[in-house]
Amino acid sequence: MIATRFTELVGCAVPIQQAGMGAGSPPELAAAVSQAGALGMLGTARPGLTPATLADLLERTRLLTDRPFGVNFIVAPIFLNGSATRPPLDLTCIEIAARAAKVVEFFYGEPERRFVEMAHAGGALACWQVGSREEAVAAAQAGCDFVVAQGIEAGGHVRGKTPMMTLLREVISAVDVPVLAAGGIGTGEAVTAALAAGADGVRVGTRFVAAAEAAVHPEYVAALIGAEAQDTAYTEVFSATWPEAPHRVLRSAIAAAEAFQGDIVGETSRLDGTRIPILRFGSGVPDKTTTGAIGAMAL
Repeated sequence: MIATRFTELVGCAVPIQQAGMGAGSPPELAAAVSQAGALGMLGTARPGLTPATLADLLERTRLLTDRPFGVNFIVAPIFLNGSATRPPLDLTCIEIAARAAKVVEFFYGEPERRFVEMAHAGGALACWQVGSREEAVAAAQAGCDFVVAQGIEAGGHVRGKTPMMTLLREVISAVDVPVLAAGGIGTGEAVTAALAAGADGVRVGTRFVAAAEAAVHPEYVAALIGAEAQDTAYTEVFSATWPEAPHRVLRSAIAAAEAFQGDIVGETSRLDGTRIPILRFGSGVPDKTTTGAIGAMAL
C-alpha cells in the first residue's frame, strides 16, 4: 500500500485517480479502476444525463465494485457573452451522486461553495479540478477535501495554462488539503516524479482511454495508440458546442474536421438510447455507439 493523504482520505490503495472523461468513462471503467486499487471516476458529461439515467449509471457501478469510486461533473458556464453554451446541470444529480459515491468532483467552472456543500450533505467528499493557484485557493476556501492541479499537458478540455510541475508547486504551497497532479501522466515514472515533487496522488486520463473497459470508439483508441507526443495540439478548434474552452486533441482530428464537407460528421446515442447528430467541430467524444467520420471528431 502506498499511503498518502489522498489514499487515507479516500480509502484506496493506490494514489491514482482516473479522470472523468465523459462518455469514455462508463460504469465498467470506473469500477475496474477501483477494483485495481485506485479511484475510478464515473463520467457524466454525456448527452441525456438526468437524475434517472444517472441513478442507473450509479447502480451499474455499485454492482461491479464495492470499493470507493467517484462521480465527475462539468460545471462550465451556461452562458458566455450572452449566448447559451452547455445545458444546465440538474442539481438533483449532485445530490444523487453524493449519496452513492465516495467522491463528487467538479471541473471547469469557478469553485462554488454551494456545490461542495451539496456533496458533503449527501455524505461524499468534494473535489475540484483547477488550473491555477488562485482557483486552488478558492476551491479550498469553498470547502473541498482535495484538489486536482491540471497542467497544460492534459488531454481533453484543459483548464491549466502552465506546465503541470510548475502548477503543482504553486498549488501545494498555497493550500493545506491534499493535491493531485494532472496532465501528461501516463507512466509509472511520471507518477513517481509527481509524488516526489510533493503531490499526494496523480490523475490519469488519456492512458485509461485505451483500456478495454472504456466506452470510446475503437478508431479513437487506434489513433491514440498510434500517436506520439508531437501529434497533439492545444487548440479551440472543437468549440462549436462549447466555446472558449481550450482543449488538447490529435492534430489528425483537426485536419480531418477541416477537410470534412458538411455540418454533421455523424451521430451518437443519448443515455436513453435516442440518436442525436454530432456537429462538425463539436466537442463530444466518440463512443462505441457513435457512427460517421470518427477521425474528424474531437479525439
